[in-house]
Order: sequence, then C-alpha cells, then structure tokens
Amino acid sequence: MEVLKLTTKIDESGYLNLNIPTQLPAGDVNIVVVLNPVSSDRKQQASYDFSDLVGRLTWQSDAVAMQRTLCDQW
Repeated sequence: MEVLKLTTKIDESGYLNLNIPTQLPAGDVNIVVVLNPVSSDRKQQASYDFSDLVGRLTWQSDAVAMQRTLCDQW
C-alpha cells in the first residue's frame, strides 16, 4: 500500500486529472480520493494562546508528606 499526498488543480470544466507514477506492479488497485479545497489567499488561523492561563504554584511544605497525610485520611 502507498499513501500519496499532493496538491493539484481542477481544470475549468471541473475535471481532476491525475498522472501518478507508482512502484506497484501492473494490476487492479483500489483508490481513495479525498478532496480538500485549498485557499491560498486566507492564512491559517493561529492556535489560541493559553499563556494568560498559565501559572505556578509555590508549595511551602513537603509535598510527599502532604500526599501521605491525604491518603491516610481515606
């Protein structure tokens, strides 16, 4: 099995022509085509910046001792 990814053009009449060389032997093959329109004039939206939600916890005591205390309460 081969996975090929390429960007090509659809002509004015709506036809998509593919000429793809492969390393496969002659014979029947299954082809799956996924068409995903590409917009070159629109930039991809940037991911949300979570930096305003980031913080730090300063712990004043022994974290392991506190964890053991909490587990002993169960």
